[in-house]
Amino acid sequence: MSIITPVPQFDTDESEALEFKRLTAEEAQALRELYPSVSPWWIVSWQMVVGLLVALAAWGFTGRSSAGWSAGYGALAVVIPAVLFARGLMSQFSSINAATAGFGFFVWEAIKIAVSVGMLAAAPQLVPGLDWLAMLIGLIVTLKVYWLALLMRPKRTTN
Repeated sequence: MSIITPVPQFDTDESEALEFKRLTAEEAQALRELYPSVSPWWIVSWQMVVGLLVALAAWGFTGRSSAGWSAGYGALAVVIPAVLFARGLMSQFSSINAATAGFGFFVWEAIKIAVSVGMLAAAPQLVPGLDWLAMLIGLIVTLKVYWLALLMRPKRTTN
């Protein structure tokens, strides 16, 4: 027994509606103004601020400088790879065309992950008296800045 599913049939009006329509320069500009993008440097700068605040809070709450340094190092394990990623995405090579932009995104994301993992693996040798919990808290809170950036992104402009 076989199951036959009907193939949707489009009349000419529906098929024309499904066609790709290239935007004019004015339409593209209006779309950019309606939905402004968020600069990766804005996100990285907020990650630095949040990482510093988490490190100071860890130091203040525990009274141990090692907790502050550990939380700060956890934040750096997010910020330094994010700087590399942003720099790579904003490079001239990544903006040649859509294919190189897509390829560049995956390459720089892989580099970002590798640097983060390497920094976390090197943490016991680099941070004296490493507090793993403080480091993970610094890392996680700093990572959450991406979500904060979505909430605080520039608002739509109205004309």
